Order: sequence, then C-alpha cells, then structure tokens
Amino acid sequence: MSSKESCRSELRIAIRQLSDRCLYSATKWASEQLVGIEQDPSKFTPSYTRFQRGSSSIRRKFRTHEVTATPPAGVSYVVTPVMEEDALVDTDFYLLAKSYFDCREYKRAAHVLRDQIGRKSLFLRCYALYLAGEKRKEEEMIELEGPLGKSNAGNQELVSLEKELSTLRKNGTIDPFCLYLYGIILKQKGNENLARTVLVESVNSYPWNWNAWTELQSLCNSVDTLNSLNLSSHWMKEFFLAGVYQELRMHSESMLKYEYLLGTFSFSNYIQAQIAKVQYSLKEFDQVEAIFEELQRNDPYRVEDMDMYSNVLYSKECFSALSYLAHRVFLTDKYRPESCCIIGNYYSLKGQHEKAVVYFKRALKLNKNYLSAWTLMGHEFVEMKNTPAAVDAYRRAVDVDPCDYRAWYGLGQAYEMMGMPFYALHYFKKSVFLQPTDSRLWIAMAQCYETEQLRMLDDAIKCYKRASECNDREAIALHQLAKLHSELERPEEAAYYYKKDLERMENEEREGPNMVEALLYLASYYKTEKKFKEAEVYCTRLLDYTGPEKETAKNLLRVMRSSQSSFPSTDVDHFPP
Repeated sequence: MSSKESCRSELRIAIRQLSDRCLYSATKWASEQLVGIEQDPSKFTPSYTRFQRGSSSIRRKFRTHEVTATPPAGVSYVVTPVMEEDALVDTDFYLLAKSYFDCREYKRAAHVLRDQIGRKSLFLRCYALYLAGEKRKEEEMIELEGPLGKSNAGNQELVSLEKELSTLRKNGTIDPFCLYLYGIILKQKGNENLARTVLVESVNSYPWNWNAWTELQSLCNSVDTLNSLNLSSHWMKEFFLAGVYQELRMHSESMLKYEYLLGTFSFSNYIQAQIAKVQYSLKEFDQVEAIFEELQRNDPYRVEDMDMYSNVLYSKECFSALSYLAHRVFLTDKYRPESCCIIGNYYSLKGQHEKAVVYFKRALKLNKNYLSAWTLMGHEFVEMKNTPAAVDAYRRAVDVDPCDYRAWYGLGQAYEMMGMPFYALHYFKKSVFLQPTDSRLWIAMAQCYETEQLRMLDDAIKCYKRASECNDREAIALHQLAKLHSELERPEEAAYYYKKDLERMENEEREGPNMVEALLYLASYYKTEKKFKEAEVYCTRLLDYTGPEKETAKNLLRVMRSSQSSFPSTDVDHFPP
C-alpha cells in the first residue's frame, strides 16, 4: 500500500474515533488532512473534486519532492490502532450523556455516567467534569473582574480528577484519551515534567489525537526539552516537530518539515498556512500574501489564520485588500476572535483607533487568551497616547505567552514614552533575546542606550552593529553608527560607516539629509587626511545642492586649493550660485 493510501485509511479510522470522544478540534484537523491528500484519479473525476484543477504556483514552489512509498523517516511505522468496542459500555446511558455533552450540559452528562465503568464512558464523564469546572471558572472570572479582568478563580474539579486519573494510570487501566486529559490537568496545576511524560504516553499509544500533540508542543520551551522526549516513530510526529521548531524560532528546520509533509499532503491548506506563518516570522511578506491569496481562492470562507493575513496587509498598507478581507469575514462569521482582529486592523489603518480598540476588546471577550488581540490593542493605546492602558494590554499578552517578543517590545516602547529608559531597556533585552534577528529590536535598544539618563554609547554601537547585520530595511543602523563614532571622535570608523551608508543610499536611489550629512563628513575627513582628490569628489557632489551645504563645499575647495599648490585648479567662483 502506498504512503498516501496508508495515510488515507488511518485518517478515516481516526476521524471516527476522535468524533466518538467529542474531541472536535482534533476531528476537524484530521478531516482537513484527509482532504489534503491528493485524490486517486481513477476514483475521483475532475467534476467531483477541486484538486484536479492543477497545481498553483505556490504549491509548485514548495512541493519539492513526491512521496510514493514509505519515506525513510517513517510515514507509518506505528499503525493507527482501532479502538475496539468496549463491552462494558451501556449504549443507552452513553448516548444520553453524549447528547447532554453536545448541549453543553456537562454536569448532567457526568451524572448520567456516574456508575459506568467502560473506557468511553469513563473518558466522557471525566472530560465533562473538567469542562464543567472550566465553564464555572470562566463565569467566576466574569463575575469577579469582568470579561477581560484578572481573577484567582480556578477549576474546582482538578483535584478529584487528578486523583482518579492518577490511580488509573498506576493500575495500568488508563486509555490514551484519559492520559491526554490527565496531561492537561497536570499542566494546569504546574507539574510540567509529569505532564510531558503523560502526554508522550498518550501520543505513543494513540498518535492521532492532535489535541494531545498541541498540548505537548506548548510544554516544549527549549531544544533540550524537545530532545528529551521519547516519541515513537510515526508521521504525525513530523507535524508535531514542524510546529515545535516554529515555536522555538528554528524557521529553517520548520520549513523543511512542512515541505517534506507536502509530499504526501499535497493539497493541505493547514500546511500552506503553517508555511505562511514561518515566512511571516521571517518578514517575507510578499510570499505570505501570495499564499493567503491562494488559500482564499481554495477556501473562500476560511477565517482561521486570516488575522495574520490582515497583519501583512496592514504592514503593506493595502487598504482595499484589507477592506475586502474585513467585509468578507464579517459576513462569514463576525463572532470569531480572528474576525474581530481583522476588523480592528481595518479601523486602525483608517486611523480610527477608538473603533479598533472596541473590536480588539470584542475578540478578547470571545477568547480572553487570544494573544494577537492583546498585543494589537496595546499598539492602539500607544497610538492614542494612553500609555498605562498600553502597558496593561502588553502585560496581559506576556501572561498569555511569555515568548511573544512583540509584547515585550511593546512594553519597552511604552516605558520609553514615559521617560523610563531603565525599564524600557529591560523589556527590549527580553524581546531581543526572543527574536535576535529583528533589526528593529536592536535599534530600539540602541536608542535607549543613547538617552540622556544612560549615555552608554559603546553599548549603543554594539546594538547598531547587530541591527546592520540583521537586514536593517529602514537604513537606520549605518547612519547612527557613523554619527556615534563621529561624536566619540573616531573619525576613521565614522568615515567607514558614512561611506557604507552612502553606498546603500546610492544603490537604493534615495536622497535626503542623511546623504548630505554623509557627503559633508567625508569631504571634511578626506581633506583632513590630505586626500584631496577624494575630498574633491564629495565636494563636487555637494555643489549640486542648493542649501548651505553648497557654500560649505565651495569653502572646502578654496581651502584645499590654497593649502596645496599642486592641487588641480578649480575656479569655484564660476560655479552657478
């Protein structure tokens, strides 16, 4: 059997089993991957499937190789186990409980199954109790602090569930789904080491529960932790590794994994979206925009991940495209956090920051842990000069994800606005540690070192050097390096950086005060060094300007002519005024 047929059959089994246990997000993910496998032309004609229309340019770009047999890394060394029907399950009680569960009446579902001992019934009862506790926790948070406030409310069911599941695990009677739930409980209680161990046991026993993989991914905060996991060989592991590499900012490794998976899941929108996320992290906005345009054509009612597309359109100031996207998601599902963030970005680009904040708050009412909404709302408060509110929003973003460099950077900006450079520097250091390849962060830290309170110019120089090595697209670092070396009376280094900055401006065909400053400094430097020919070149270029720099250049030429009799005669008085 080919790898694609193997994946297809395993996916169908997994979808039935996951759906039976009410793990809807895992079922959805598995279903999307099933559709993402290229269909057999002998069974599906072009009229029955959109995938026979031909590959797009995006898919051709990333589809680096075909997989027609089991890949070396193992598309399926572990076959998806078929969970046999449990003879101990009373079907009538189970179906009644599942109906209550689907209606979000979790306590009723758990009560119906209180005396049932079958595996399916046990998991559904424990899962229903867990969700009942989560529901009550959310209600208490709103009652005590409002929808966006902090609260000490907790899930009151965790203690009893932990005790019960721990006993089952010790007795060896726990199944992979209860292991998954046990791992979630341990994670919430702060026992991360045991949670990782339990979740590894869950995915090794049943690798198709994507929810378990995502929980395990959230606990892998370093490469050493990832390498310590004893995971069985299964191609689901490749999806997990790609996601972990992305979270750990190992972008090249993540991209290689996703390109590899495209060999089997040739038409997976999920993989295309993940590739777009990697490229978004690398600031390759043109490629990200192209992928999302393709996703829009293939899946026009997609809302998931489209808030990232709106961030790209916002950065590129594509007003019409962002307006169309906001209108489309509003009509599709306006009560999704992603939709609210997209509409918020639309109003922000229009300069209507108060309206943007309204929509970001709406997103947070729908999902208080929605990271993008906290960060973007902080940006809006900065624009509105409401610094305390911005600090609060960024702090909430850091609480949700301590590895989000944008929130740390926002905190640094907010404290810099308040004239507190020591605090700002602390947060800039945090952000640059998490994202060392972003030139903006190094520049922000350098500017902090330059403030009157700090005046740590050598440290500022080090930061600007790192920024220049990180593809400084705004062309700030080279100019600031030249100015700082000039201020510290290091003429040779200043001339070097002014010359590099000048070359860059010429290549990019940019004019402006920075070019005039560079020409003036280089003309004076080479005159001081008695390199009159080089000085004359820069002075001649300054004569093309109409400001005071023209007179300065003429004076320099006169001084050089009078101080060096062998210097070629140049009648500067005959240059046009």
